[in-house]
Amino acid sequence: MKILSISDMVVSELDERFDSHRFEGVELVLSCGDLPPEYLSAIREKIAAPLYYVRGNHDIRYQSASPVGCMDIHGRLVTYKGFRIMGFEGSRWYNGGPVQYREHQMRRMIWRMMPWLWLKKGVDIVIAHAPPRHVNDAEDPCHQGFESFLKLINRYKPRYFLHGHIHTHFASASQRMTLVGKTRVINSFAYHVFEANHE
Repeated sequence: MKILSISDMVVSELDERFDSHRFEGVELVLSCGDLPPEYLSAIREKIAAPLYYVRGNHDIRYQSASPVGCMDIHGRLVTYKGFRIMGFEGSRWYNGGPVQYREHQMRRMIWRMMPWLWLKKGVDIVIAHAPPRHVNDAEDPCHQGFESFLKLINRYKPRYFLHGHIHTHFASASQRMTLVGKTRVINSFAYHVFEANHE
């Protein structure tokens, strides 16, 4: 399945310079946060595919203006074309904003998903705003990842863990990806298109 993942930066390729041929065949759009709701709504209109999202630490406006035609999957596990997809919003707590969490809060969110993970027999794709701790993250309080995500990866071994929050410009697609066991951890900053498979 061809997936477009996005986060953190509005890019002209998906805005005023949109070229449908560049994104031909995209079957699913996954947003990892910190993008204006109207930007997600516009992408959903341009690309004939479902758009699932989680909020980033700056997505305060979503409380009054949700993206049209898009699905918030924070704390949910949904299935699309055989892929089990789960989402977690927000960053590490650093100044008390409404989409910031301490480690024990994120751990509790993951615990709440355990019955669904058991029922669905695991998860294929996790989307989050923040990265796992010590995987693509930074050392300042805002940009540290969550230890809970590493434990989630080690226990359930999703094929993909997509995140945003870490602003990095990449020279090649391979620089976005870090392998943790068999899980491909991908930084979705700006946008990234990839083929997801079950094997």
